[in-house]
Amino acid sequence: MSLTATIHTFDIELADVDRHVYETIALRVARHPSESEEYLVTRLLAYCLEYTEGIAFSSGISDPDEPTIAVRDLTGGIRVWIEIGAPNAARVHKAGKAASRVAVYTHRDPDQLLRQWAGERIHRAEVLELYSIDRALVAALVARLDRRMAIALSRTDGHLYVTIGDVVLEGDVARISVP
Repeated sequence: MSLTATIHTFDIELADVDRHVYETIALRVARHPSESEEYLVTRLLAYCLEYTEGIAFSSGISDPDEPTIAVRDLTGGIRVWIEIGAPNAARVHKAGKAASRVAVYTHRDPDQLLRQWAGERIHRAEVLELYSIDRALVAALVARLDRRMAIALSRTDGHLYVTIGDVVLEGDVARISVP
Protein backbone atom coordinates (compact mmCIF):
# COMPACT_ATOMS: atom_id res chain seq x y z
CA MET A 1 0.00 0.00 0.00
CA SER A 2 1.45 3.36 -0.98
CA LEU A 3 1.49 6.29 1.39
CA THR A 4 -0.66 9.30 0.58
CA ALA A 5 0.11 12.99 0.83
CA THR A 6 -0.62 14.87 4.04
CA ILE A 7 -2.67 18.02 3.53
CA HIS A 8 -1.67 21.11 5.50
CA THR A 9 -3.93 24.15 5.67
CA PHE A 10 -2.33 27.55 6.24
CA ASP A 11 -4.12 30.84 6.84
CA ILE A 12 -1.48 33.50 6.28
CA GLU A 13 -1.46 37.23 6.88
CA LEU A 14 1.36 38.43 4.65
CA ALA A 15 3.01 41.81 5.10
CA ASP A 16 6.00 41.99 2.78
CA VAL A 17 7.24 45.53 3.37
CA ASP A 18 10.21 45.03 1.04
CA ARG A 19 7.90 44.40 -1.96
CA HIS A 20 4.81 46.31 -0.73
CA VAL A 21 2.67 43.16 -0.79
CA TYR A 22 -0.06 42.86 1.84
CA GLU A 23 -2.40 39.89 1.43
CA THR A 24 -4.48 37.35 3.27
CA ILE A 25 -3.71 33.93 1.81
CA ALA A 26 -5.52 30.64 2.41
CA LEU A 27 -3.39 27.69 1.25
CA ARG A 28 -3.91 23.95 1.12
CA VAL A 29 -0.50 22.37 0.68
CA ALA A 30 0.01 18.67 -0.01
CA ARG A 31 3.13 17.16 1.55
CA HIS A 32 4.31 14.02 -0.22
CA PRO A 33 5.58 11.25 2.10
CA SER A 34 9.10 11.68 0.66
CA GLU A 35 9.12 15.43 1.37
CA SER A 36 10.87 16.55 4.56
CA GLU A 37 9.22 18.99 6.93
CA GLU A 38 12.11 21.41 6.32
CA TYR A 39 11.42 21.30 2.59
CA LEU A 40 7.70 21.91 3.18
CA VAL A 41 8.38 24.92 5.41
CA THR A 42 10.89 26.35 2.91
CA ARG A 43 8.40 25.81 0.07
CA LEU A 44 5.72 27.65 2.07
CA LEU A 45 8.04 30.56 2.87
CA ALA A 46 9.19 30.82 -0.76
CA TYR A 47 5.57 30.90 -1.93
CA CYS A 48 4.83 33.78 0.44
CA LEU A 49 8.03 35.69 -0.38
CA GLU A 50 7.29 35.42 -4.11
CA TYR A 51 3.53 35.91 -3.79
CA THR A 52 2.03 37.64 -6.81
CA GLU A 53 -0.76 37.16 -9.32
CA GLY A 54 -0.35 33.87 -11.18
CA ILE A 55 1.71 32.03 -8.54
CA ALA A 56 0.99 28.35 -7.94
CA PHE A 57 2.56 25.17 -6.63
CA SER A 58 3.28 22.49 -9.22
CA SER A 59 1.49 19.17 -9.15
CA GLY A 60 4.52 17.81 -7.31
CA ILE A 61 6.75 14.85 -7.98
CA SER A 62 4.22 13.49 -10.46
CA ASP A 63 5.41 16.16 -12.91
CA PRO A 64 9.21 16.46 -12.63
CA ASP A 65 9.44 18.75 -15.68
CA GLU A 66 7.58 21.53 -13.89
CA PRO A 67 9.02 24.02 -11.36
CA THR A 68 8.26 23.52 -7.68
CA ILE A 69 6.51 26.90 -7.73
CA ALA A 70 5.73 28.88 -10.86
CA VAL A 71 4.43 32.32 -11.67
CA ARG A 72 2.60 32.12 -14.98
CA ASP A 73 1.32 34.82 -17.28
CA LEU A 74 -2.21 34.88 -18.67
CA THR A 75 -1.21 32.61 -21.57
CA GLY A 76 0.13 29.95 -19.18
CA GLY A 77 3.77 30.69 -19.94
CA ILE A 78 6.21 30.52 -17.04
CA ARG A 79 7.47 33.98 -16.03
CA VAL A 80 9.20 32.90 -12.80
CA TRP A 81 10.57 29.42 -12.06
CA ILE A 82 11.08 28.82 -8.32
CA GLU A 83 12.98 25.83 -6.93
CA ILE A 84 13.41 24.70 -3.33
CA GLY A 85 16.27 22.99 -1.53
CA ALA A 86 19.24 21.86 -3.58
CA PRO A 87 18.24 21.39 -7.23
CA ASN A 88 20.94 19.99 -9.48
CA ALA A 89 22.65 22.16 -12.08
CA ALA A 90 20.82 20.49 -14.99
CA ARG A 91 17.45 21.45 -13.49
CA VAL A 92 18.55 25.04 -12.89
CA HIS A 93 19.95 25.17 -16.44
CA LYS A 94 16.58 24.03 -17.80
CA ALA A 95 14.80 26.63 -15.62
CA GLY A 96 17.02 29.39 -17.00
CA LYS A 97 15.96 28.48 -20.51
CA ALA A 98 12.25 28.22 -19.68
CA ALA A 99 11.68 31.37 -17.62
CA SER A 100 12.86 34.96 -17.63
CA ARG A 101 13.52 34.79 -13.88
CA VAL A 102 14.76 31.86 -11.77
CA ALA A 103 14.89 31.83 -7.97
CA VAL A 104 16.15 29.08 -5.68
CA TYR A 105 15.26 29.09 -1.98
CA THR A 106 17.37 26.80 0.13
CA HIS A 107 17.23 25.65 3.74
CA ARG A 108 20.55 23.89 3.26
CA ASP A 109 24.15 25.11 3.23
CA PRO A 110 24.30 27.52 0.25
CA ASP A 111 28.09 27.09 -0.05
CA GLN A 112 27.64 23.37 -0.58
CA LEU A 113 25.02 24.08 -3.25
CA LEU A 114 27.37 26.52 -5.01
CA ARG A 115 30.16 23.89 -4.93
CA GLN A 116 27.71 21.38 -6.46
CA TRP A 117 26.98 23.84 -9.29
CA ALA A 118 30.63 24.88 -9.82
CA GLY A 119 31.85 24.11 -13.30
CA GLU A 120 28.39 22.99 -14.44
CA ARG A 121 26.55 24.58 -17.33
CA ILE A 122 23.73 26.82 -16.08
CA HIS A 123 21.89 29.01 -18.58
CA ARG A 124 22.00 32.67 -17.51
CA ALA A 125 23.71 31.84 -14.19
CA GLU A 126 24.62 35.50 -13.80
CA VAL A 127 20.96 36.43 -13.18
CA LEU A 128 20.05 33.36 -11.09
CA GLU A 129 18.69 34.36 -7.67
CA LEU A 130 19.76 32.16 -4.75
CA TYR A 131 18.20 32.79 -1.34
CA SER A 132 19.26 31.15 1.91
CA ILE A 133 16.59 30.98 4.59
CA ASP A 134 17.86 31.01 8.18
CA ARG A 135 18.11 27.36 9.24
CA ALA A 136 17.22 28.15 12.85
CA LEU A 137 13.98 29.78 11.65
CA VAL A 138 13.15 26.75 9.50
CA ALA A 139 13.84 24.42 12.45
CA ALA A 140 11.65 26.52 14.77
CA LEU A 141 8.79 26.44 12.24
CA VAL A 142 9.17 22.68 11.81
CA ALA A 143 8.92 22.27 15.59
CA ARG A 144 5.55 24.08 15.50
CA LEU A 145 4.28 22.58 12.24
CA ASP A 146 0.70 21.40 12.39
CA ARG A 147 -1.86 20.32 9.80
CA ARG A 148 -3.88 23.51 10.33
CA MET A 149 -2.07 26.74 11.14
CA ALA A 150 -2.69 30.48 11.25
CA ILE A 151 0.47 32.48 10.59
CA ALA A 152 1.36 36.14 10.29
CA LEU A 153 4.45 36.57 8.11
CA SER A 154 6.25 39.90 7.83
CA ARG A 155 9.39 40.75 5.88
CA THR A 156 11.30 43.97 6.23
CA ASP A 157 14.86 44.58 5.01
CA GLY A 158 15.25 40.86 4.28
CA HIS A 159 14.36 39.89 7.86
CA LEU A 160 11.40 37.58 8.46
CA TYR A 161 9.06 37.66 11.44
CA VAL A 162 6.67 34.72 11.72
CA THR A 163 3.95 34.92 14.34
CA ILE A 164 2.15 31.73 15.37
CA GLY A 165 -0.30 32.38 18.20
CA ASP A 166 1.66 34.45 20.71
CA VAL A 167 5.08 33.20 19.59
CA VAL A 168 7.23 35.30 17.25
CA LEU A 169 10.00 33.55 15.33
CA GLU A 170 12.52 35.46 13.28
CA GLY A 171 15.39 34.99 10.90
CA ASP A 172 17.01 36.32 7.75
CA VAL A 173 16.55 35.54 4.10
CA ALA A 174 19.93 36.24 2.53
CA ARG A 175 20.54 36.65 -1.20
CA ILE A 176 23.65 34.69 -2.13
CA SER A 177 25.77 35.74 -5.08
CA VAL A 178 26.14 33.03 -7.72
CA PRO A 179 29.61 33.21 -9.29
